[in-house]
Amino acid sequence: MGNLLKAFSNPFYRTSSLEIMLFFAGWGIWWSFFQIWLTTKQGFSGAQVGTIYTFGSAVALVLMFVYGSLQDKLGVKKTLLIFMVSCQVLLAPFFTWVYVPMLESNFYVGAMIGAVYLAVAYLAACPVFEAVTERLSRRYSFEYGQARAWGSLGYAISALTAGFLFTINPYLVFWTGSAVSAVLLAILVFLKPENREDAVQQYENREECNKDAKSPSLKEIVSVFGILDLWKIIIFVILTWTFYTVFDQQMFPEFFTRFFATPEDGQQAYGILNSVQVFLEFIMMGLVPILMRKIGVRRALLLGCLIMVCRISGCGIASTPLGIGLIKLLHAPETALFVLAIFRYFTLHFDTRVSATLYMVGFQIAASVGGIIFSVPLGSLRDNIGYQHTFLIIAGIVLCASVYAFFILKKDDQDVEGQPLEH
Repeated sequence: MGNLLKAFSNPFYRTSSLEIMLFFAGWGIWWSFFQIWLTTKQGFSGAQVGTIYTFGSAVALVLMFVYGSLQDKLGVKKTLLIFMVSCQVLLAPFFTWVYVPMLESNFYVGAMIGAVYLAVAYLAACPVFEAVTERLSRRYSFEYGQARAWGSLGYAISALTAGFLFTINPYLVFWTGSAVSAVLLAILVFLKPENREDAVQQYENREECNKDAKSPSLKEIVSVFGILDLWKIIIFVILTWTFYTVFDQQMFPEFFTRFFATPEDGQQAYGILNSVQVFLEFIMMGLVPILMRKIGVRRALLLGCLIMVCRISGCGIASTPLGIGLIKLLHAPETALFVLAIFRYFTLHFDTRVSATLYMVGFQIAASVGGIIFSVPLGSLRDNIGYQHTFLIIAGIVLCASVYAFFILKKDDQDVEGQPLEH
């Protein structure tokens, strides 16, 4: 409790936590039901849903490198965040009056236009929010995981609310998302603890400040593509996180709702389950940094992979909504372990000045490439052999990737070129 009160006394922690919480709340209110909305309200097949996700991943792929490079040049400035949140405010008007009519008149044109908007406002924005929060945590002396945890809480509250709003009128989730983004925009523009000299003097880490003072050149940013160790991580991410994301976003929501008497019952149950799971994720985000200090970054990543295999294969075997719901809750420790450990892996073994670019390329872009390659084939596979057999195939691939990770991930005391671990 003492540590929590100490963290809240830091205005940079409070502001960063509030911003990332509102971002995930504004995203989660509609994103948690996006796949259900596409299949049940718009009537698209698994392959069509895969196409929509693929287009989104393709645009986000290019945009993430642009965003990452820009943010590494900006350092801790929030100019890019303000631009992205301004786009998020337009969510409801876009979905209501542009996206749905375009999908109905020409599916592929609509999917492409939607992909551009979703990538600009959300898909490529998420890692920028995480990267900025992580950079601020090093600059202003707070724990990144404990700030990121508030993002999970925001998502949990939204997912719970969305389950009820969606059954009343699906468009309510989009309008609520726009409203939350408007509040976030006001906070980004007006709440600036970095302008308070007393707060900066008390909490600023001078060593990190000096690192940030020399922003990386474009050549240094582009040079990350020449790092062999980064490519090893990219392969690992494509064969784990990508498959998990396709499973969790494209397949699991509708799969779970099928176990209920009516679609409305299933949608409400999914909203409650999703919020419970993300609330547990909120708790785990706060606990994983402590666990990571005990077992190390490499072991934390491998443990995340093991839980991922159990979660996906468990859904392929379980046959009741209760069993599947309990297995779904494993998402909480798995996500916290994987997301926090992969970020810490980059800041431990690579130059922290290009941390945003490394995170974008090594984790987010890699996952997007995998999404582009695998979304449609896995959607078609699901159409042909059903959800549960597809889940078992995905689990087998992730298991093989976990064995690969055991051999390629560096030990925590090996090649420490970034910020060393605290002991």
